Parts: sequence; structure tokens; C-alpha cells
Amino acid sequence: MSSLDKAIQTQLENIQKKTGKSLAELAAIAKKSGLTKHGELREMFKEKFGLGHGDANTLVHHVLKSDGTSAAAGKAMDVVLEEIYSGARAAQRPIHEALMKQINKFGEFEIAPKKGYVSLRRKRQFAMIGPKTNARFEVGINSKGLNKNPRLMAQPKGSMCNYIVALTDAGEVDADLIAWIKSAYEEAG
Repeated sequence: MSSLDKAIQTQLENIQKKTGKSLAELAAIAKKSGLTKHGELREMFKEKFGLGHGDANTLVHHVLKSDGTSAAAGKAMDVVLEEIYSGARAAQRPIHEALMKQINKFGEFEIAPKKGYVSLRRKRQFAMIGPKTNARFEVGINSKGLNKNPRLMAQPKGSMCNYIVALTDAGEVDADLIAWIKSAYEEAG
């Protein structure tokens, strides 16, 4: 079992403890709700059980038997990146490349491609990078207590990342951004 699989299993166990419901009971609640879309189910679990975004998201992937990576399953990293950065989002690929050039200097970590972004992990996820829209690229950073900066958009508790930094150009990959990501990398241990 990979470290990512172990982390998801631990997260699912914690969700059961938080909700007081088994995974089968939670799946039955989802089915009974009549909701079928991922986002609708995620919001229902957040509201009904007070789960954070990340926990609710993982639970929906479990219930729907999807994993958020099926679009990338069995594909080479280059193929996945070509799909992420296709069409109108192709112009954002240089931002990805500039980030990875700097992040690769940190040391060892796992790259987990998802449908529309790339998750960077050590013992846990420390960053998410990818296009948010056709004109906006986002870097999600999982670090606690970064000094306030107008570029760092703090996210609500329970979100996938503690901070988001929006970029529109590879020139915005600067020393501050790399330092924030490195802090997250070190915390992810």
C-alpha cells in the first residue's frame, strides 16, 4: 500500500469517528439524498456532518467509487500534463514548468496527477498546482502560520489547502512564492 493509500485510509477512518457512522451508512445517506453530483454530495456531507472540504471530498470519492485520479490512471506524466494544459490553458504550462524547476530542488516528494491539477506530497500533501480557469493558475499551499501577504489568500478551515496564490504569468514564480512552498514541503515531513 502506497503512502497515499495509507493516508486516504486513515482519513476515512477519521471521518467515521467524526460522524459516528460507518462508510456503508454514509454511502446509504448519500444514496437516500437523491443527489448524484460530486459537488452536491460534498456540500451535503459538509452541512450534515460538519466535515471540512477535504474530508467531505474524500468521502464523496469513496462513495462514488472515484478517486480524483481516474483521468490520470495508467497515463505517463507527460500525457497527463498535456491534457491539463490543453486548449486555452496551454499558455499556463510555463507557470507549471517554472514552479517545478524550483520545487524539484527541495528534495524527494511524490507527484500525484489529478484531473485538472497536480498534487505534491511527502507524508502529506504540501502543494497543489494547476490552472483554475483559462486565465488563472493557482498554487495551493498547506502550511500553517505564514506571514500575512496580500498574495496569500487564506482559505477557510477544512479546505484542501491553507492558502491559495493566484498567478497569471511565469514571472510571478518568485522567491516569496518558492519560500512559502518550501515551508509547506518541510512541514509535510
